[in-house]
Amino acid sequence: MLTGIQHLHNFLRWFILLFALWTIIRTIGGLGGGKQFTKADKRPAMLLMITADIQLLLGLVLYIGKDWFKVLTSGGFMSVPASRFWAMEHMLGMLIGIILIHIGYSAVKKDIPDTAKFKKVFWFTLIALIVILITIPWPFREVVGRPLFPGM
Repeated sequence: MLTGIQHLHNFLRWFILLFALWTIIRTIGGLGGGKQFTKADKRPAMLLMITADIQLLLGLVLYIGKDWFKVLTSGGFMSVPASRFWAMEHMLGMLIGIILIHIGYSAVKKDIPDTAKFKKVFWFTLIALIVILITIPWPFREVVGRPLFPGM
């Protein structure tokens, strides 16, 4: 069961990246001002947030199911690169990314000027994307690399 959840977790990263890029591209147009923030501008940010939340739930199931919390609390894991990455770096980086996504999306619901909405969503999504890209276990990462697609 954990293998299936891990494959789904691995696969969903592409939707996170796609929705983050879509949100960034969509909000770039409104950074100059004069454009109204519409439902079409809100949609990619909302899909990003929903997908990130689902990804977080799947990640928590994996974190608990694979006993990474025990590794984190057992001590000595910092000297083992794979243990350090999975028990701390990946989880912390992704949590920061998801928090940034939520902060950016919160601007959509506030009664602030449309230019401020575009700026807040753009910058928080961009920073979240950078943090997420850094903490994804890409195949080129020697010790912790995962395949680009599940089952490869």
